[in-house]
Amino acid sequence: MSYLIINADDFGVSHSVNAAIIKAHEEGILTSTSLMVSGDAAQEAIALAKNHPDLAVGLHLVLVCGKSVLPPAQIPHLVDSQGNFSNNPTQAGLSYQFNQATRAELRLEISAQLEKFRDSGLNLAHVDGHLHLHVHPVILNIITEFAAEFQIKFIRLPSEELRKNLKIDNRNLLTKIIWSIVFGQLRRYGEGLLKANQIKFADRVYGLLQTGNMSEEYLLGLIPQIETKLVEIYSHPDLVNTEINNGGELELAALLSQQVRELVTVKGFKLSNYNQLI
Repeated sequence: MSYLIINADDFGVSHSVNAAIIKAHEEGILTSTSLMVSGDAAQEAIALAKNHPDLAVGLHLVLVCGKSVLPPAQIPHLVDSQGNFSNNPTQAGLSYQFNQATRAELRLEISAQLEKFRDSGLNLAHVDGHLHLHVHPVILNIITEFAAEFQIKFIRLPSEELRKNLKIDNRNLLTKIIWSIVFGQLRRYGEGLLKANQIKFADRVYGLLQTGNMSEEYLLGLIPQIETKLVEIYSHPDLVNTEINNGGELELAALLSQQVRELVTVKGFKLSNYNQLI
């Protein structure tokens, strides 16, 4: 049996995203989601999750393009006076790598986000990160150090084949090549680290190379090409398109597609989530 996890990121960021995720779970193929504990609609998301016990919920760690859990005075090297992280992932990543004060504060904030998730009363299905900053070696090492305390059993490591993506959609070629190289290296590092710490991860994780455009057409092209036993596909559904998430409606439609659901069954995948695989 091959297991397919369909995850939605950014649970808790807004009311419309929360509503889209619940709709995709109730009416579509969505089995899992990742919660931003510092999101504006996080409390609503937690309440919705408790009313939908079959929806697995993980932590969507926010360390860029979002708000912190801790007050700015405790982590002045991480956030501005309003508690906002940098909107520049590259700049943030360099700071996390080379600034000792920043690294000490990272540990505090990551712990605080894990604690806030635990305080929600939800079971922690997995950990991933906003814009995948969680696979930064410094951050991933901190997360693994907290694995026993917070019972982290699965962490997302992006892994998809460039060739399969381009066979369906060859736009944004240069960006896709660069991301494929960078995240391929991060995946190799992450695999070694997680195996050493007995933390599990999916064989393949699809979504990075097609971010913002995980359409019905794309899923219909991707699913027949998948050749492994444990797969995660993630997207960012929304009821409305926004400046930040201009593919939200498209991605919600894909998750609601009857054609996609039928193809999942025909290709022998069992829809699942990380809670069911423990």
